[in-house]
Amino acid sequence: MALTLAQKILGAHSIAPVTADNLEAGSMVNCRLNLVLANDITAPLAIKALKDMGVERVFDKSGVVLVMDHFTPQKDIASAEQVKICRDFALRQGLEHYYEGGNAGVEHALLPELGLIGPGDLVIGADSHTCSYGGLGAFATGMGSTDIAGGMALGESWFKVPESIRVTFYGILPPHVQGKDLILWTIGEIGVEGALYKALEFDGPVIENLSPEGRLTMANMAIEAGGKAGLFAADAATLAYCRAAGRKGDRLLAPDPGAVYEKHLQSDVSKLEPLVACPHTPENVKPVSGAGNIAVDQVFIGSCTNGRIEDLRQAASILKGRKVKRNLRCVVLPATPAIWRLALREGLLEIFAAAGCIIGPPSCGPCLGGHLGILAGGEKAVSTSNRNFKGRMGSPDSEIYLANPFVAAASAVTGRLTHPGML
Repeated sequence: MALTLAQKILGAHSIAPVTADNLEAGSMVNCRLNLVLANDITAPLAIKALKDMGVERVFDKSGVVLVMDHFTPQKDIASAEQVKICRDFALRQGLEHYYEGGNAGVEHALLPELGLIGPGDLVIGADSHTCSYGGLGAFATGMGSTDIAGGMALGESWFKVPESIRVTFYGILPPHVQGKDLILWTIGEIGVEGALYKALEFDGPVIENLSPEGRLTMANMAIEAGGKAGLFAADAATLAYCRAAGRKGDRLLAPDPGAVYEKHLQSDVSKLEPLVACPHTPENVKPVSGAGNIAVDQVFIGSCTNGRIEDLRQAASILKGRKVKRNLRCVVLPATPAIWRLALREGLLEIFAAAGCIIGPPSCGPCLGGHLGILAGGEKAVSTSNRNFKGRMGSPDSEIYLANPFVAAASAVTGRLTHPGML
């Protein structure tokens, strides 16, 4: 039986002996986990569920990761109490991977950077964007906090083997077009339910030349199409990224020739321009030049989607020598402390500061309407994050336009949704 990436990874982690029958799409498999993840919003619920189950110890103190990233630093008493619950639990359990304050960062940027994720891994997280790790060839998916508690207790979980949709990109990426645009194209094609409980598997010459950071961006938003996972083969670039993060022993991973897919999408990207997801859904995708003359009140550059160093370099290339439009807020949040320090050494933070940006700590911040940049009623924002639902970043009467860092930075300069090539 020729296997897709999803089938291959789940089969490798199956507790029961693997046969062709129990790896067919729709089959149920019980699998051993490499990692279980939760954050300052979702972990307290999982901790309570563990207590209610009567579980005293997690399955592996190195296999459970808690990242305090949604409210960093804590914005009020309630968020401080959430973090305290997590901190106390981590100390009681002796967890090796508890990250808070100056050691924390946006979880889906932090874990790959620390070498905690690699090809062929099986990861569950109490956050829907756990699917990010598919960019490194891991099967990673979000679950509810009760299921996460079960994973923390047992080190295993059950999965329904998903159908897979193959998405192939060929051609040459035009200037100012990056991974964010490829995943927005995909979501625009199939819709927010087009991959419901399916794996999106990306390939083609464009993907082979896309950086691991670009692949992480794409995998991050697989959930916005309903996907159970977003998956990329692990190639030489993947292994180099993982070695740089301190990992050893990772191997190439690819789907089998002849693997069966539910459908196959293909796109020549040679004439693709930067895309934008207009309010209030990620599937409302338009070319930025055709999205309208939209005045902008705030720009957010950061998040688990586009807060990596590659993204900051792209934004800085637009903002260098320019100024943020008067009366517009441009918030820049590097995704991890290491990215923050690298941006400092490379002079990117100086570029942002000179342009008039607000530079903040590594945090999810305004992405979820948490803090560090909440929108008022009637305001419009361009954001490099992943969701533009009504009320996502503040007032339900605000509007969010999702775009890549080039577009976000250009829009900060003009005060309107802008194609970076027009500057």
